[in-house]
Amino acid sequence: QVQLVESGGGLVQAGGSLRLSCAASGSIFSNVMGWYRQAPGKQRELVAVISSGGITNTADSVKGRFTISRDIAKNTVYLQMNSLKPEDTAVYYCYVRVPGNHYWGQGTQVTVSS
Repeated sequence: QVQLVESGGGLVQAGGSLRLSCAASGSIFSNVMGWYRQAPGKQRELVAVISSGGITNTADSVKGRFTISRDIAKNTVYLQMNSLKPEDTAVYYCYVRVPGNHYWGQGTQVTVSS
């Protein structure tokens, strides 16, 4: 079983920055970690993911503003969010995919005021 603990969400003004963290515990091997988000009335969407080999996939809407990284030793993934916009407001969910399964965090709210 994998457990995910997220932190770092909050309220920020447009143009500001936030850093999300997600620490995973449990059996993780050869995995993909990352972040999705869901705004009110919208479907959950990919923000960015990173493989255990360091390959990343980032949504076009956040490229150049958001950076995903991970600490393999700590089983932790980070999302540095800069130049935040009101349209980035959403609940951000940590995501881990391992062979044969995937897991979601509880979600952390990010609110960007204009």
